[in-house]
Amino acid sequence: MNASTPTTRLAAAGPALPEMLFEGSPLAAQLIAALRDFLHGELVDLARSHGIDHEHSPDKALLRQVWRRSHALGFYGMSLPPSMGGKELSVLDQVLIKEAIYATGSPFAPHVLGELSGPPRIGALVRKATPWQMEQFIAPVARADKAICFALTEAGAGSDAGALQTRATQDGDHYVLHGRKRFISGSPFADCAVLLASTAPEGAAEREISAFFVDLHAPGVEVVSGYKTMAGQSHTGDIVLDGARVPAAQLIGERGRGLALALGRITVNRLMHCPAMLGLAQVALRDARDYALERRQFGRSIAQFQAIQHMLADMATQWAAARALMVQTARAIDAGIDARAQASMSKLFCSEAAFGIADRAVQIHGGEGIVQGRRVEFLFRMLRMYRVLTGTSEIQRNTIARELLATPA
Repeated sequence: MNASTPTTRLAAAGPALPEMLFEGSPLAAQLIAALRDFLHGELVDLARSHGIDHEHSPDKALLRQVWRRSHALGFYGMSLPPSMGGKELSVLDQVLIKEAIYATGSPFAPHVLGELSGPPRIGALVRKATPWQMEQFIAPVARADKAICFALTEAGAGSDAGALQTRATQDGDHYVLHGRKRFISGSPFADCAVLLASTAPEGAAEREISAFFVDLHAPGVEVVSGYKTMAGQSHTGDIVLDGARVPAAQLIGERGRGLALALGRITVNRLMHCPAMLGLAQVALRDARDYALERRQFGRSIAQFQAIQHMLADMATQWAAARALMVQTARAIDAGIDARAQASMSKLFCSEAAFGIADRAVQIHGGEGIVQGRRVEFLFRMLRMYRVLTGTSEIQRNTIARELLATPA
C-alpha cells in the first residue's frame, strides 16, 4: 500500500464477514457510504412500488429515472475524466465502490453507475471521439440522457473477436452495415451502440475491424430481445443490421483500429467484473449464514452442526482469498504495471470462487435453496454466468499461460 494513502476502517456490508481494512481513498469511503444510503433507502422504495426484484427487471423508463437520480447525486459518471464530471478515482477505488454496490443485494446494483449502458461504456472513447461525436454520443450518455451498449460478440465470434461476420461497406460518405450481434448486454434499453464490424474488402485475407457509433433507432437497425439468460433477466439482446446506413462521421478513431480500441482496456475490464462477483458472493454468504442460524433441526439451529460451520468457513476463506487477489491486481494497474496475467488470474479465481460460494449457499439452504424466487437460487444462476462472461475461464487460463511462457526480455 502506498504510504501516502490514508487508510480507513470500513466494515464489510453486513456482519457475515470480519471487519476489514479499507485501503481505498477517503473519497471512495464517502462515496460508498452515500451509495449504500441511496441503495438501501429510496431505491428500496422504488423497487417495492414497481415490483422490481432479481427476477423482474425494470423497464427503460424506470431505469432512466434511476440513471438521472444517480447523476443528480453525483454517482453516475464518477469513473469519467474530471473534465466530464468524473472523480479521479483510482482503479482500486473503482473496484471497492463497485463491490460495495453489489454487496447491498439491490436489484438496481448494475444500474446506479450505468454499468450496462452508461459512462463505464464510454470512458475509454473520450480520447478517440471527435468533437462532433462527443456532442452527439459521449456527452448525452454522461448526462444520463442516452444509454449506450458495446456490440462485439456474434454467434460465431466470441473469444475469437477478430472473426466478425458483420460487415461495413463504404458507400460515399456512409457505411452500409449488414450482420447480427449476439448477447449484447444493455441493448434492450440502449439508444446507441459502439459496434464493431469488418471493413476489409470482400475476399481480403487480412482482417480489418473498425468501430462505429450506431443509432439503434435508425432504419435498418433492430434490437431483438425476446430471450433471457439463465439469470432470468432481460438485460441482453441481439442487434440486427440489414442495410443500415451509418455516416462515416460515426467511425470511431482510425479505420481498421476497432479491435485495438476494444481490447485496449481489456485488462481493466476483466478486473472490473470481479467486484460484482465478490459483492454477490457476499450476499450469498450472508444469506447462508442467516438461514443456518434460523433453520432448526433436531432441536437446534443447523449453524451448530460442524458440517455447516465448515462450509461457512470455507466460503468466507475463498471470498477473502479472491478479494485479496482482486485488490492486489488493482494496485498493480494503478502502479502502471502490465497486469494482463494478474487480471486474468483475478477473473478466473474470483468467478470460480464466487460460484463455489453460491453453490455451498444453496446446499446450506437445502430444499429451500432450489426454489425459484429464493435469492440464493438466483445468485447461483447469476454467478454461474460469470464463469462465461467477458472471457471464459478457459480463455483466462490461455492468457495466463501465454504470459507465463513468454520469452523473457
